[in-house]
Amino acid sequence: MWSNYFVQPDEDSRIGVAGAGQGGGLGGMKGGRGQRRTQKMSDSQEGKIKLAFFVSIIGVTLTVLGMGTEFWVELAQPKNFSGNQTCQLAHYGLWKGCIRTLWVADIDPERMSCGPAELPGETNCTYFKFFTSGENAVIFKKTTNKKLNLAAAILALLSLTMMVMGSICIAMSLSKGVPFFLKPGSFCFILSGVLVLLSILIFHQSVLSLLSSDHSIPLHHELSWSVACVGSAGAILIFGGFLFIILSLPFSPWQKCLPHNNNTT
Repeated sequence: MWSNYFVQPDEDSRIGVAGAGQGGGLGGMKGGRGQRRTQKMSDSQEGKIKLAFFVSIIGVTLTVLGMGTEFWVELAQPKNFSGNQTCQLAHYGLWKGCIRTLWVADIDPERMSCGPAELPGETNCTYFKFFTSGENAVIFKKTTNKKLNLAAAILALLSLTMMVMGSICIAMSLSKGVPFFLKPGSFCFILSGVLVLLSILIFHQSVLSLLSSDHSIPLHHELSWSVACVGSAGAILIFGGFLFIILSLPFSPWQKCLPHNNNTT
């Protein structure tokens, strides 16, 4: 009986030590998890992310600038088609089209078609009715394909939405100081660039469909500066997205090849 009495406190102390050890282990595990979750990015990595974000913002600015203009394509009649001192050309974008009347005397003598659109003249601009009444537009007796025009405009709007989402992800990553939001942001920027390029391709198909709808009036067509602006923006957005993917990696790919210096005493 006395032996049981003296042995029991010893066993209780062992149980207490074991419980404390388990509690300490759980506490250490929780602490380790907390440290891993609150891992902050370095100052150099934050500077690289800001630089990549600046590149992406340039792409966003060029996209907004190009999409808001009506200089995606120019359709020019021959400058002597009307037989008088004026000629007409049309230029339009995703939302609006314009008809310009220019003086033949202001056109380069070596140029056979009317234009360019930057010359002074009278302008009559109207918004397309694709989004309201669903009517096709008629330009020089040629009819637009509203399905293709609508598809190009919808892809452009989706690309803008992805740009906003990507900017929010990168801004949250910089404000929180964690690289977790870099991969979602890179996905948004890459997808927005792809959508921008697809919008240009579909818009070009809509122009070809317009030209093939009627052949009574010969027209010379060329893509204008807005398409070059938007196309450059799409390439910049894709490049910026890949930069964010590289920066989201825990280490640079080329660090595997660096030799490790082992100091021996």
